[in-house]
Amino acid sequence: MENRHAILLAGVQSRSGKTTVTLALMAALRRHGLVVAPFKAGPDFIDPSWHQAICGVPSHNLDTFMVGTAESRRLLDRYGKGGCAVVEGVMGLYDGKEGVGGPGSTADLARQLNLPVLLVVDGHGMAGSIAPLVAGYCHYAKNFSIAGVIANRVGRESHAQKLAAILQQENLPPLLGWLPRDENLALAERHLGLVLPGEAPPIATDHLASALHLDLEGFLRASQYTFSSPDSQPATPPLLQGVTIGIARDQAFCFLYPANLQWLQEMGATLRFFSPLAGDPFPADAQAAWLPGGYPELYGQALSQAPCWQGITRLAAANAPILAECGGMMALGTALSDLNGETWPMAGVLPITTHMTRRLAGLGYRQEVNGARGHEFHHSTRSPSSLPPAFQVTNGDGGVLWQRVRASYIHWYFPSAPTVCASWFTP
Repeated sequence: MENRHAILLAGVQSRSGKTTVTLALMAALRRHGLVVAPFKAGPDFIDPSWHQAICGVPSHNLDTFMVGTAESRRLLDRYGKGGCAVVEGVMGLYDGKEGVGGPGSTADLARQLNLPVLLVVDGHGMAGSIAPLVAGYCHYAKNFSIAGVIANRVGRESHAQKLAAILQQENLPPLLGWLPRDENLALAERHLGLVLPGEAPPIATDHLASALHLDLEGFLRASQYTFSSPDSQPATPPLLQGVTIGIARDQAFCFLYPANLQWLQEMGATLRFFSPLAGDPFPADAQAAWLPGGYPELYGQALSQAPCWQGITRLAAANAPILAECGGMMALGTALSDLNGETWPMAGVLPITTHMTRRLAGLGYRQEVNGARGHEFHHSTRSPSSLPPAFQVTNGDGGVLWQRVRASYIHWYFPSAPTVCASWFTP
């Protein structure tokens, strides 16, 4: 057992400023000389990309439903021991798959991994009301503790002092930090959330670090954490030994969990990355393909001319395995209509068309009847087709199956069902 530091930042609700506060905390801790190990609660690709931009290392997803408690604990132990583990929560503290603090929620993750929580509160226009708000969240904190509060969008130092005094008077968790209202801290957004780090004007790490008024000593006390020795994992045979997989990876296909890539390599697969946007051909030696999700709708013209589709079409015709997730499925259709009303021809592997929508079209955890788990989150619809469903899921879209092309809106987490997911890539 090792005593180090770990903390879980949880919002009162979505859009409470969790990501901005998390990035500021990561930057501030690094300025103080700490090594920061970043993590993200729940299924997410965008926030972890910002974590990596600040910390310089990949951010791993922890989740009690999709990833599973045992695997989340293993990931935290493996990657968090090297410094201070900072975990960004998902949605509000008690929002999850079901109930109040049920599976998949930030609260359930805190409970299962015994992580101390910092509650992120939007302090704008608030004074005494912070007490019943924090007290209510503490009341529902069963088998985990809220160790402190960070206030976002605070007016000035006197405002922060008032909030801190109220929390102290009411014997509530202390105010351990605060961020001022500052337009320069705002992160640009679009339909799936934040834009990616490389697409936005960079936020200066020094500005993030200096903007956060942090009680470092109080934070280090609150974040004391005992890591456990990882349980020995049962040996899994290298189910993909000798298999070469071509994987699309660029700004249009960027939704890849680090754990999935690591898992494929541990299964013995050789990974060949290619960029459709850069005009790369599909790797000639690949026996299988994976097209992850991302933002194909932003690059319709470039993707309509991508030479890689010729190789993928040949692969599909040869009845080779192809996995297409969300944006990857959209790219394999005959056409994609973007938010500007433009329609672009796509690969033509699947006889479907997809249409971008202004409103959310699908959201939530998904589980195949054979055990594979994933998540769906998209702003597009797929035109009806006579293709057979790819699989049966407990809820949501069952995808389409054509030859050995397995396509759906779901982003899968491969370690959730190793044997099943390995079969998706086995020639």
